[in-house]
Amino acid sequence: MPKSALRVVASLLALSIAIPAVHAEGKTTKKAVHKKHVRLKKQTTHSVVARPHGKANADDYQKAAYTPVNSLTPPVMTAGDQAGLNHTRDPLALKSNAALVIDQNTAQVLFEKNASVALPIASLTKLMTALVVVESRQNMDEILEVTSDDVDREKNSASRLRVGSRMSRANMLHIALMSSENRAASALGRNYPGGLLAFVAAMNAKAKALGMNDARYVDSTGLSSQNVASARDLSKLVIAAYRHSIIREYSTDSQYTVDTGTGGRHLQYVTSNRLVMNPQWQIGLQKTGYINEAGHCLVMQARVEGRPVVMVFLDSKGKYSRLADAGRVRKWIESTKPQVFAQVTAPRS
Repeated sequence: MPKSALRVVASLLALSIAIPAVHAEGKTTKKAVHKKHVRLKKQTTHSVVARPHGKANADDYQKAAYTPVNSLTPPVMTAGDQAGLNHTRDPLALKSNAALVIDQNTAQVLFEKNASVALPIASLTKLMTALVVVESRQNMDEILEVTSDDVDREKNSASRLRVGSRMSRANMLHIALMSSENRAASALGRNYPGGLLAFVAAMNAKAKALGMNDARYVDSTGLSSQNVASARDLSKLVIAAYRHSIIREYSTDSQYTVDTGTGGRHLQYVTSNRLVMNPQWQIGLQKTGYINEAGHCLVMQARVEGRPVVMVFLDSKGKYSRLADAGRVRKWIESTKPQVFAQVTAPRS
């Protein structure tokens, strides 16, 4: 066969591969072919198999091309979900797997839901960190430095505090409580007499003294899911921490600027709980927390209908659901206005 004829045959074969078969309706167009190509490209892009350290190889992309578009990685289950707490229904339809509301003056239970179950508490841990620092009467003006030991290598969380940042213990405590700054909380624990191990021992000793029977601490930040406590435990911690004006002040501040001691570099921090900026709330103490295993958590002391109440919400679903749960509880108290609050226990399904 002449070379020119071979070239024609080759061209026809190439075209037959590149252009898909025309549908019976005869509506397959270049635009349709382009859309199909885009769909396949998107499917491949979003279905890459995860590898350690974020690496992927060619085989991963090849396999991903055959993965159905609706095949999604299941969400990470919290410890509460794994324990089946998400099947608990309560009269207020809270989004938190565990909750407790008590009258601060009498310790009377107003509302509870799985309140005795120990769960990961994330950065609620920092409230105990603050209590140990304050009650140990360490020099609040002492300058502490952030070192590589304060870098989170467990969750690889980000921090605005660079290694080498230097500031007072008071400022470290301030941004740890108000904005949940992990490296600040780590530096506080590390600079305790005897180091971090001694600090964690002091945290557990204080928990035991407060009657927090289900609580256990392993670090000063809450990044480890092994920091656990029940809602009932945390209500005792809130009441104890509330006795210290510095914890009340720092935890409810809305914004604060710190000098990092690195060439005049200043950082402005804001609260992790937007309710403190809401004039409809009278919040005397608060702390938020979140890691995958714990879900979204919140503890607060607030005045509702003139009464001081302590609210604890653990393992809430959604970034703002813990705040919405606090609003539901407040609305319930305001609407019922009982002379003596009735105990409400969430029934298990």
